[in-house]
Amino acid sequence: MSQVQPLDAKRILILTADAGFGHRSAANAIAAALHETHGDECVVNVVNPLEDERAPSLLRDSQYDYDRLAKESPKLYRLGYTASDYAVPTAIAESALTVMLFQVMRDLVYRHRPDAIVTTYPLYQAPLSAVRAVNKYGIPLITVVTDLATVHRLWFYNAVDWCVVPTQTVYDLALEYGLPAECLQITGIPVNPQLARATQFRTLHRERLGWRQDLITVLAVGSKRVENLPGILHVFNHSGLAIQLAVVAGGDDELHRQFQQTEWHHPTHVYNYVENMPDLLGASDCVVSKAGGLITTETLACGLPLMLIGVIPGQETGNASYVIDGGAGALAPEPVVALEVLFHWLDHGGAMLRTLAQNAQRLGRPRAAYEVAELAWQSAVQGVNAKRQERMLSAVPRLTELLRRNGISWEQPPQSAGRA
Repeated sequence: MSQVQPLDAKRILILTADAGFGHRSAANAIAAALHETHGDECVVNVVNPLEDERAPSLLRDSQYDYDRLAKESPKLYRLGYTASDYAVPTAIAESALTVMLFQVMRDLVYRHRPDAIVTTYPLYQAPLSAVRAVNKYGIPLITVVTDLATVHRLWFYNAVDWCVVPTQTVYDLALEYGLPAECLQITGIPVNPQLARATQFRTLHRERLGWRQDLITVLAVGSKRVENLPGILHVFNHSGLAIQLAVVAGGDDELHRQFQQTEWHHPTHVYNYVENMPDLLGASDCVVSKAGGLITTETLACGLPLMLIGVIPGQETGNASYVIDGGAGALAPEPVVALEVLFHWLDHGGAMLRTLAQNAQRLGRPRAAYEVAELAWQSAVQGVNAKRQERMLSAVPRLTELLRRNGISWEQPPQSAGRA
């Protein structure tokens, strides 16, 4: 039986995408935090606008081409990322996105009638802001940046009400790119709210998972983009160290079969795609993975050291620097290097591992989802302030001319969306 929501419940629309795991994970974390803290007081919907059949295939397919391009042509990916990260290419991209996604966004807003909109994907801000401006919708828009340090200029759109950033580095970058300080807030990247208390119950997590209590546990997280994980696990498997391994294939069926068929010489637990990552992190002592935004953020939120075995050029470069410069991990792309790092971490009774864990705990922001959820809630209650509304409306002549030139109808549906 569906639960009836109060008539005065606030409606919060969270927009995301499926390019990698991080954008949707952040969206789901915010939704979970809103449900936990405000329950029946709000209605939360998480939507991927690119699933709309009217979204150009160029954008829809780019979610899945990200994996292939990053894996097969990392230099080309880096070139495209770098070449587009300037003011003129970004302005052109924002105009193109407005034209391509305006009607999709307009109809989403009309259908859900939100009191606040949160986006965890950078391609939506320009078309959303255009919908708000030309239809005079007083709906606050909050951007949640999901990269730790190296952040593309597209994330920083000056018509949003709030831009939530993960670190001081990104805060400073947002200022450099012209966002006003009063619309910026540092929270960290939203992660599953369960991570805020995951490591408090390590013994219980291990008991439930059937893991040994007496061994240092290395959690290795792979996917189709982590090509060197099998080689690194091979040397760990023959190291003779007193460890147990937990290995996640990240939905890569071929990798999962390879791990299942391996003759392991340590206690080893093999998984394919998991939905209980907080439990696995909470039961582990360190993590081995590439420098993806999601796994990096989740690992730091749990206060665990991170051995980075792969870095995709672009945003992952900043993630790796954040971890290493913060003293919370090491870069080890080759099997011999990874084994050397692990030996050092475990030497002298694990002294270095404990130091790294303390640093990881300092960098982690396990309550980020709660902070973003509260900002979204307060924005839904308070609406858009007059100064930001004025700034948004000042763009109407330019936006209507852009839409007219491209044959895009901007008239609002018969009933107004949101609360003006």
